[in-house]
Amino acid sequence: MKTPLTQLLQIEHPIIMAPMFLVSNVAMVKAAMQAGIAGCIPALNYRTIPELQEAIIALKAAKTENGAFGFNLIVNKSNLKFPEQLAVCCDLGCEFFITSLGNPKQVIEEAHKKGILVFCDVVNLEQAKKVESLGCDAVIAVNNEAGGHRGSLSPQNLIEELNQVLSIPVISAGGVGTKAELEEKLKFGAVGVSIGSPFIASEEAGVSNEYKEACVQYGANDIVLTQKISGTPCTVINTPYVQEIGTEQTCLEKLLNKNKWLKKYVKMLRFLKGTNMVTKAATEATYKTVWVAGPTIEHSKAIEPVTKIIKRFI
Repeated sequence: MKTPLTQLLQIEHPIIMAPMFLVSNVAMVKAAMQAGIAGCIPALNYRTIPELQEAIIALKAAKTENGAFGFNLIVNKSNLKFPEQLAVCCDLGCEFFITSLGNPKQVIEEAHKKGILVFCDVVNLEQAKKVESLGCDAVIAVNNEAGGHRGSLSPQNLIEELNQVLSIPVISAGGVGTKAELEEKLKFGAVGVSIGSPFIASEEAGVSNEYKEACVQYGANDIVLTQKISGTPCTVINTPYVQEIGTEQTCLEKLLNKNKWLKKYVKMLRFLKGTNMVTKAATEATYKTVWVAGPTIEHSKAIEPVTKIIKRFI
């Protein structure tokens, strides 16, 4: 399955293991590279810069000829570690960045100095045109079937709309849980896919067994959108606790979000509070759990090694 994505990253299959907050780790990406795909880790998965450095060094040592690794950078003001994360990744080296939730201009400029590719998350044509004008190498088209922060357009509509205007490759994110669904996105015009939720229920994932089992036991109909994590709609498993606390912002948050001066600070606080909530849920099982996942957990029938999950797609 050769596509512009396999050529860009020198990988065997047009698949990126998507960066997932708290889930993605070195062991998962090592397995991904050994299977001939690319793997990506959120830089925020590492509390300190020395820990991030150790991860990069370990991945460089494990690099395969037909695999690739990269890091996801949150580029808005909520990520106070962004400048240091960018600097250390550029200094030590990786194949690519995926940028999310902000202006990627600085990442594109610094990465290209080091020969590192930059793929930018987008949910519509307006965002895609902006990042293309900044010089990114491809867009990650986040559709309405994605897990986590998702878009509003269907995979087909989003891919086709972007391809009509852009001159850079379109990578589809969301709605791939089987080989047939991967091939479908390629037929729509994507050069590859970014797959996340199916890998939560992997042996290598760095989360609790309860989180993994939830991805096996729950299905597509159990995924709901909540604004309780970052202020931006995010998909989570509709556990009894999620049902109890609701998925909408409070009246106070809605009021503060209407104030153009306070909005960014409210969103930052919501992000920090929500991140702490998800961190606890990922590492310990309590009644108060908020598990982030997408509808493709429908196809997770058991906790399996990463390599076995990849075989499902190839």
